[in-house]
Amino acid sequence: MAKERRKKKQEECADESWLLPYADLLTLLLALFIVLFASSSIDQERMQRLSSVFNDIFDGNSGIMQNNSPTEVPRPSDSNQELENSSYLEDQRSLGEIQEKLDEYIALNELEGQFETHLTDEGLLITIRDSILFEMGKAEVSAEYLPLVEEVAELLIFDRPRQVIITGHTDNIPINTAEYASNWELSMMRALNFLRALVAHEDMDPSFFSAKGYGEYQPIASNDTAEGRSKNRRVEVLIQPLITKDGTTLPLP
Repeated sequence: MAKERRKKKQEECADESWLLPYADLLTLLLALFIVLFASSSIDQERMQRLSSVFNDIFDGNSGIMQNNSPTEVPRPSDSNQELENSSYLEDQRSLGEIQEKLDEYIALNELEGQFETHLTDEGLLITIRDSILFEMGKAEVSAEYLPLVEEVAELLIFDRPRQVIITGHTDNIPINTAEYASNWELSMMRALNFLRALVAHEDMDPSFFSAKGYGEYQPIASNDTAEGRSKNRRVEVLIQPLITKDGTTLPLP
């Protein structure tokens, strides 16, 4: 009888032993589900935040990236580039209109042999042979051509002021007189005297004009012939653009 009781008690104890590992397994499963649930919740929150940020960016708002958003950094846009190109082209058209007026004046006065115009990247270049302005070896504008200079000055009055550079050039025949020790001095004084004759016009603003001389060092023809030397003896008038090809606005005085 006693043996049966002990056996029964042992069986009852053995039956309850499985509860501990079962409880541990449930605890582990519960912890696993909690971790999975927490991870799932965090990912969902992150997705919601990312979705909100992208919506704000595409809607033009800054969202949580307000201070670091790339949309806040100013960059040259295609529209700005198009505007610069448009301004440059408009300025080139304006210079072209000035050239047409000058060419018309040259044709009407039959000055094709003494005047030439060229539209370049640096501006509108007017080339004037020295024979229509100066006597040989002299720098003063001949009195008979002063009315012509005044007419040219009227063509250089613009709605928007432009910088105008007067440049003197000579051939390579040396000059050494009491007035001019070299071709540099002669070319510089010719440019300066022509500038003075231009700005003598009452409507001309001298602050937009400058002069320089290159002497014999920028020839446009060979100095080996009389015809080439005649071309090299010249005064050039450069009407500068208001806007360069890269969109830069040239400073005015």
